[in-house]
Amino acid sequence: MSLKSIIQEMRSRSRRVVQDGSTAEVGDGLAQSCWVHMPQELLREVLIRIESSENAWPPRKSVVACAGVCRSWRRITKEIVKTPEVSGTLTFPISVKQPGPRDLLLHCFIKRNRSAQTYCLYLSLTSALADDGKFLLAARKCRRATCTDYIISLHADDMSKASGTFIGKLRSNFLGTKFTIVDGQPPHAGAKISRSRSSRLVGLKQVSPRVPDGNYPVAHISYELNVLGSRGPRRMHCVMDAIPASAIEPGGVAPIQTEFSSSRIDFLPSMRFSWSKSNEPNHTDDQSSGSSSNQKDGLLVLRNKAPRWHEQLQCWCLNFHGRVTIASVKNFQLVASPENGPAGPEHEKIILQFGKVGKDIFTMDYRYPISAFQAFAICLSSFDTKIACE
Repeated sequence: MSLKSIIQEMRSRSRRVVQDGSTAEVGDGLAQSCWVHMPQELLREVLIRIESSENAWPPRKSVVACAGVCRSWRRITKEIVKTPEVSGTLTFPISVKQPGPRDLLLHCFIKRNRSAQTYCLYLSLTSALADDGKFLLAARKCRRATCTDYIISLHADDMSKASGTFIGKLRSNFLGTKFTIVDGQPPHAGAKISRSRSSRLVGLKQVSPRVPDGNYPVAHISYELNVLGSRGPRRMHCVMDAIPASAIEPGGVAPIQTEFSSSRIDFLPSMRFSWSKSNEPNHTDDQSSGSSSNQKDGLLVLRNKAPRWHEQLQCWCLNFHGRVTIASVKNFQLVASPENGPAGPEHEKIILQFGKVGKDIFTMDYRYPISAFQAFAICLSSFDTKIACE
């Protein structure tokens, strides 16, 4: 049987399992499958070829389908599939919580729905500025008396904090000049939970009796006040609480989340697996868990790259290399700030860029050491009105 026919059979079996509602024990449901008893050496070779041949969506669905066949297929797939940092691809839901690739910007875009106050993040599938895309995350804006919340979810139709699809949020102050990115689960071992009224309410609702959700601050964003009324773009300052400053250096390490909490796994039973730590490049247990040694190095600070004033266009300009087509005060590029020493070549690399390409379409490109979730939350802060900054 050819590799193509095997892939088609895997997709068919994985789809039937999900539709039949028997995803609680995928392996048991297909215990009699003819593929279960394939020799381990041959199985590994087949999965390696499938994984290496499918380097982009939508064909990469084949890798997900293979992992849903049975326990042995799932175990080997976990060993083969690499993190986005290494592979440069997003395969499973946990990918959105892991750092992006080191050597390139991962191209995404955001669609805004003004009437519903929602925002959807997609992974670009082609070189076009906006295509159909692969859905990654969604956010809903919730105005409150003293602040604004952006609830971030894995599902576009279920954006409640009491839902198993909730993974984090962005909260602003009253003026919209300061923001906090909050993760729904610990970004690394030893992360401190932020006690708030919302976290107490979630605990009372018992979203997940086994692994309760919490508020774990992972970044703080501030916009500089424009008290003089001078012309120019917004000035941003992002302190990444969960990422050490040394992460941008050669060989530097950022914490990696390897799995969702049980509440997330229940929501995504057909993808209830993640990468093993053996696939992380040169990561020791202390480094990947955000140990105290990382904290001593200081925190990563991002700042917006200074634009240049274009005399002919009479506007501030940044080089987005064709990824942005419309001038907007929301457009920005973030680079690492040399807070504790001289600037080096690593401080010139663009870690996140965001810009307008349509009335309600914006490109979002990010790289290591931040994740798609963190990048999306930073970009959401740009949508909020900031009268005091403009």
